[in-house]
Amino acid sequence: MPELIKIYEQNIDPRQIQKAVDVLRKGGLIIYPTDTVYGLGCDITNKSALQKIAQIKGVKLEKSNFSFICKDLSNLSDYVKQIDSSTFKLLKRALPGAYTFVLPGSKTLPNAFKNKKTVGIRVPDNAIAIELVSLLGNPIVSTSIHDEDEVLEYTTDPELIYEKWQSKVDVVIDGGYGDNHASTVIDLTGDEPEVIREGKGSLDVL
Repeated sequence: MPELIKIYEQNIDPRQIQKAVDVLRKGGLIIYPTDTVYGLGCDITNKSALQKIAQIKGVKLEKSNFSFICKDLSNLSDYVKQIDSSTFKLLKRALPGAYTFVLPGSKTLPNAFKNKKTVGIRVPDNAIAIELVSLLGNPIVSTSIHDEDEVLEYTTDPELIYEKWQSKVDVVIDGGYGDNHASTVIDLTGDEPEVIREGKGSLDVL
């Protein structure tokens, strides 16, 4: 039976968060809080878990636009081609924060993403998400939890998320009510930053 784990962002219980990390390591799927909406995620290095997420979302893995959730910008070169100093300064200004930055993918991407020209990088301003990635030791591949309701695009109540998703995932982390605004998506692969989706993150960083 999938577990609903209560974790407080201001006082993270190491034993509780370790449960979720162990699930990720074993190829399981988790739902967890970010600084925007709740995300569905798995370990970036586990291809069968990645396939499961792609199947749930109804997309082919190689054509998917999942985000890479990173703890900071320290291992960026593992996933992203070399970027210029102005791009790096923009990332430093905006992150951690409610942004997804589309950047050119590097040749050292994990096998499942080998042919991807671009990747979406996220460093959420949420202690639970950052601790998960830190303890796991590599990024979580993530996608937003959408709601079937036409009025509410995103479910914000973790208990409702658990009710709806418990048959598809191994753990739901209850980190309190989520936001119902997704991240701002900015494409940095061209000559000028291009806003793909205006979300929670302010455009003042540009």
